[in-house]
Amino acid sequence: MKALVLSGGSGTRLRPFTHTTPKQLVPVANKPVLYYVLEDIARAGITDVGIVVGETADEIRKAVGNGERFGLRVTYLPQEAPLGLAHAVLIARDYLGDDDFVMYLGDNFVAGGIAGLVERFRHERPDVQIMLTRVSDPSCFGVAETAPGGRVISLQEKPAFPRSDMAVVGIYFFTPVVHKAVRAISPSARGELEITDALQWLLDGPYDVRSTTIAGYWKDTGNPADMLEMNRLVLDGMEQGTEGEADASSELVGRVRIEAGARILNSRIVGPAVIGPGTLVENSYVGPYTSIAENCRIVDSEIEFSIVLGDSRLTGTGRVQRSLIGRNVTVTPAPRVPACVRLILGDDSRVEFT
Repeated sequence: MKALVLSGGSGTRLRPFTHTTPKQLVPVANKPVLYYVLEDIARAGITDVGIVVGETADEIRKAVGNGERFGLRVTYLPQEAPLGLAHAVLIARDYLGDDDFVMYLGDNFVAGGIAGLVERFRHERPDVQIMLTRVSDPSCFGVAETAPGGRVISLQEKPAFPRSDMAVVGIYFFTPVVHKAVRAISPSARGELEITDALQWLLDGPYDVRSTTIAGYWKDTGNPADMLEMNRLVLDGMEQGTEGEADASSELVGRVRIEAGARILNSRIVGPAVIGPGTLVENSYVGPYTSIAENCRIVDSEIEFSIVLGDSRLTGTGRVQRSLIGRNVTVTPAPRVPACVRLILGDDSRVEFT
């Protein structure tokens, strides 16, 4: 069994971060989202991985290499444009051959991983196995309409009027029959080959398309709010440890990880939180669910429930919350200016100032 990891999307919902960094490489708990995907695939016992790449191919290649660090053999599959998930399967045909495979979106995260699902697919081997989960706004996802007992009746891609609240999770298990489906469909109104159309083609034919509803945590980390939620979940499972330095006037509360070379001076860190290597936190408060990456400076400031990427500085700030701060960013108080009011008043006016 192989894996097909999709890492060619442009990440428009995460701009401005994705102007300079592929969305799959934006760190969560100081580790790129794509690394969690590759580690999950390796834990499931899959070793051959094809990564579909687009305009950010060079950055993905640099970050992942040949996959050896994950125990994988990685092959890169260029896609000329993000023309849909089914298009990614189409261009990967030669690489996939006649093997079964799992298609895993490179910005998705599933708590507990896919190892059990892989084992189930290998044992039962339907033509297709998809994963579903209930969401509050299904119009943002592929949506499945199911019959009692969980049988899939129909699928829609980002419908304006969803027929259910069951979203299709970005992890799919396929046998080679899917190659017939992606060749049979036409581009949608969005100009893409939709995987939901390919799945519907299989549903309309004599094929065994099964679904599993997952009750655990799943995130498509395509926007800042979801990135922060994934950061929270990962930090909840993090082990504490202090490889860096915390002076006697500092307080570390709960699960706090201080990476090598980091220094905590006269500060309070309340976990779960991680402070990256080479970072200085001085006269500051770092609250729960905060990840601060490498070589940052947090001085005379307060921050919680946030992600700070490498080489950034917060100096003299008030409480910063629910924030995603990019690389090499400087955050400081605005200069104070004299307060004034400009008035243009007609005859017989009356104005009162507090």
